[in-house]
Parts: sequence; C-alpha cells; structure tokens
Amino acid sequence: MNLADLNKVALAMVTPGKGLLAADESSGTIKKRFDAIKVDSTEDNRRDYREMLFRSQEAMSKYISGVILYDAKAMALEDVPQ
Repeated sequence: MNLADLNKVALAMVTPGKGLLAADESSGTIKKRFDAIKVDSTEDNRRDYREMLFRSQEAMSKYISGVILYDAKAMALEDVPQ
C-alpha cells in the first residue's frame, strides 16, 4: 500500500460521526455479556452474535468506519460481506 492509499484509509477511519467497532472480544468478555442475557457462550452463538452486528447494513454504513477483528474470526463469518 502506498502512502496516498494509507492516508485515504486513515482519514476514512476517523470520519466525524463514525467510530471503530471492536468485535474481537475475548472469550471471557463475551461470556460475561452472554451471561447477562442468559445465552450460552458457545462458538456458534459467538459467531451468530458477530454476524448479527455485521448484518445491520444501515448502522454499519452510517456509524462504523472500521472493524477490529482477528483474521480467524473474520474467516469464520458466514455470508457476511467483508
């Protein structure tokens, strides 16, 4: 990636009114979140949760400028535009 392209990406990431979505929560953190709503913290439920976040096209396009996600988790998402 050249410097001009990198600059475009950096500016897009700090667009006013938008923010970064940290979707790579640790197993312990997401377990606490799921415990609070009485959902088992299984691999399938964690993947479904991440997919649900990304499928909200209006919210993702209006309010999210980027997503922090480990490669392995990104590859585990099914049928979600990447």
